Parts: sequence; C-alpha cells; structure tokens
Amino acid sequence: MKKAGETYFIFCYLLFSLGISNVSCQNKKSNPIVLRYDSLRKEKTITLTPFDSTLIAGFYKKYPDLLPYKKQAVIIYQQQQYNYIWYDGNGIKETSAVLWNKINNLRDEGVAVSVPYKTVFDNKYSKKTTAPDIELELGLTAYYLFYVDKVFHGIDIAKSRELGWYLPRNKPTYLNYLDSLLVENKSEDVKHLLPQYYKLRDVLKRYRELEKKGGWDTIVVEPKFKSLKPGDTSAVIMQIRTRLFLEGDLARDSKDSIYDEELKTGLLSFESRNGFKADEVILPKHITEMNVPIGDRIKTIMVNMERCRWISNGLSTSKEFIVINIPSFQLTFFKDKKPALVSKVVVGKVMHETVIFSGRMSYIVFCPYWNVPTSILKKEILPALRRNKNYLRNHHMEWYNGGVRQKPGAENSLGLIKFLFPNSNNIYLHDTPSKNLFKEETRAFSHGCIRLEKPVELANLILKDDPNWNSEKIDEAMHTYKESWYTLKTKIPVYIGYFTALEDSQGKINFYKDIYKNDERLMSVLTKD
Repeated sequence: MKKAGETYFIFCYLLFSLGISNVSCQNKKSNPIVLRYDSLRKEKTITLTPFDSTLIAGFYKKYPDLLPYKKQAVIIYQQQQYNYIWYDGNGIKETSAVLWNKINNLRDEGVAVSVPYKTVFDNKYSKKTTAPDIELELGLTAYYLFYVDKVFHGIDIAKSRELGWYLPRNKPTYLNYLDSLLVENKSEDVKHLLPQYYKLRDVLKRYRELEKKGGWDTIVVEPKFKSLKPGDTSAVIMQIRTRLFLEGDLARDSKDSIYDEELKTGLLSFESRNGFKADEVILPKHITEMNVPIGDRIKTIMVNMERCRWISNGLSTSKEFIVINIPSFQLTFFKDKKPALVSKVVVGKVMHETVIFSGRMSYIVFCPYWNVPTSILKKEILPALRRNKNYLRNHHMEWYNGGVRQKPGAENSLGLIKFLFPNSNNIYLHDTPSKNLFKEETRAFSHGCIRLEKPVELANLILKDDPNWNSEKIDEAMHTYKESWYTLKTKIPVYIGYFTALEDSQGKINFYKDIYKNDERLMSVLTKD
C-alpha cells in the first residue's frame, strides 16, 4: 500500500500537472486567428483562386451529419477570404495527411463514435488529384472540426452538467488548434490536453493490445472460498499469479501454486492500485476485483479520458489550491505547486452524493455550531424526538430560530473546525468525531459534506504565513467551546472531481470504485452515435 506521501498524485497530480503542461495556445485570449497555412510548406506554390462561398451551404446540405460544424467552418473560411486550406497549386497539401492520420486513428483517443461519411471521403482522399476537389476541401475542414470537438472538447457543457459535473470547463475555441495540428514535423504530437490524458491514452493502447491477445481469464474459486494466506497451496494461486502478471503487478508468471513472497508483492501492488488496504490475505473481494473484465477496464479508461477533456486549463494558477477526488476518498493541499498535505476524506453516501464542483475557501470556523439541515431534521431528528424526548439534550443539541443546531464541542458532528467555500450546494470541509471511518476502504458515509482525517494539519498549513496565527492559537481556538470565524486573507480554490482511473507518477494505472455509478451513464453518452 502506498504511504500518504506517495499517493498525492491521485487526481491531485492531474491538476498539478496543468502548471507544467504545454497549453499555451489555450491560455491565450480567443481572439480571431488567421491560419498560417502558407508557412507550413517549404516549396513555392501557385496561389489558387478563392472558391465560391455559396458552395459551403450546398456541402452541408448534402452531408447533414456534419451540419453541427458548419458555423465554425464559415468562420474559418471568412478569415481566410475563402482561400483553400488543404490545397495549393500543386494539389492537396502533404500536411492534410496529418489530419487524415488522426481521423483514421480516432479510436486511439478513446473516442467511440464513428466518423460520418468516412467511406465517401476515403475514396476522395485516395485519389489526391491536382485540381482542387471542393467537397474534399470542405470535408477535411469538417473533419478537423469533428476531431477537435471529439478529442479536445468532449461532450458539450450542458450534457456534462446533466451528468453532475460542475467544475469549470473551457468553451470550445476551434480556431486555436489548426496551426499546431498541421505542424511541419508530422511526428510531433502537440499536446493541448492535460498530461494525464496522454498517460491514459497510452494505458488504453496497452489494454487494447492485451484484449486482442485474449485479456485475462476469470479466476474460478469454490462457492465457499474464504481466503488464501502466505504459504497456502492451491490451483487458485496459479490463476491469481497469471492474472497479476498480465496487468503488470508481477514481473513474471512462475506458474507456481504456492503463495510465496513474490505473489505477496504482486498482490500488494494490485491492492494499492485498486483502492484496497494493504492485506496479505487474499479475500473474495480481491478475486471479484480481479475478475472485472478487461473490456470494462477499457471503458473506465475511456470515460476518464473524457473527463480529462473537461478540465479547465486555469485551475492550477493559484499559489495554493485544494483538490479532492471523490472515488479515491482523498484530499491534497498544494502549496507553491507542491503537495503539502494528503488527507483521507469521507464523502457523501449514494443517497447524498458530494457534488462535483469548485469554490474558493474564504473562512475557517473554529468550534462550529452544526445547523442541522431541514432534510435531516425531518427525516432523522424529529422521528428520534418522538421516540425519546431527551434526544436533543443527549446529543448536545438545541432549538434555534425554528430549527435545531448542535452546540460546539468535541461531540459536534462537524468536530472542532470547518472550512467554508461558499456555494449553493452547502458543501464544506470539516473535522469529525467519527475518526474510525477513516479506516474503511470505501468512505462514503456523509450527507454530502467532506470530512477530513487531518483538519488540524490543514488549518496549520493554510494559516502558516498569517501573522495572526500559530499552532498554539489554532489549538486554543478549537477548544474554547465558542464558535469563532476567521476570514482568510487569500481565498483558496477548492476543486472536487470524480476520476475512477488515473495513472500515478510511477506509471501505474489506478482504478477506483465508481461509487455514484457515473461511469456507466457517461459511457452511454460517449457511445451514442
């Protein structure tokens, strides 16, 4: 099992890497850009006469499945005074092959939809006549827009919001990519997305190659199977050994049926990558996870590549920021672009999902009251009061302004400190008296807010450079039994995301439980042709 300091990369590394990624073209203001296609060829060419602009309408009428890209195509050609982009006097430009290659290999980008009219334009492109083919010209431009839409932007913002994603997203800027797509050095892969996207793309390739070879077999155990321990001998051990070898947790497959140290090392690697606690005993839950089909793993990688497309490039510009990945139940606080703290968290249960969004931490509240939400009051507190009239007193609660609140103190459900980033979802970070929950592998127990394993450490780091505070004053404020608020001098961005597959800094792919069943819903959207 990774130590806390070694696990910061889970989703947090995803956002931290934004600061060092090559995203300059997206950070520019989206002013109109004149495409420098003449600079992309070395040879002298004959200038072609601009084409008839009315031909664009006819093209999209003939190929209606490409109609969503008509508006952007018109903008591009208006800026080019309706000059050809893909042709010159010598015929179709060599740089068109860059786009054509990307279209032909769109599946490598984790894009599941088919390319409209591919057979038609395959035939046109294969001819490569000297005289311009206006349909191929417009088709290539439409394919460029299709490629950018599917690979760089992903599903539209409205659809991602329907799926519960409220982290900020960049608006499509189709004009920003064409120059870099058509670079002279065709081997160069200009990276407009997060580094994590390209890591997952490589993982996708590896898993698809493994799938072609047959993937892995289902491990068969007896119905009454309970466990396997080091030193045990079993035919099941041989199956497990092969399974761990295929996914890279073991360097070799010895075919040995004895549970030895080598197998133990592979098991611990598998457990670490799949969100389990380190345990040398092989349990039914581990076998169940090993039996997830490789096809399902591929789908998981694809949906997380899609989520990478949604991450705004400006997320990591702040000196300090906090990242929380719901499926891995982990928070990381970044300070000066380095992970300063990693903390386990408890997130919302399935019926009270923690929302995927961002905010700016503005206040720290010491010894907080807990103002019981109306829903909890009606569903839990009032029924409890009917059973026991002393319920409020027994739980250190009181009536207040027509509602119920819990008094400050160690028994308070928010613990001794909370961190507020005002939002319409009424979600915040807080301490908790239920420390035992952090020992669980799956930590979805709250009503939506996020409980911290290390709230005191977080407070000390946030207030470290504030002359008004030191560790002693923080501790004192947490134990006064009197609520007090402190306004932060610098607001700290907080990002709550949802990633079920990420590659770590050691090049290992990590999978996490899809606790809110978001992957299946997203996959159904991605495969809707």
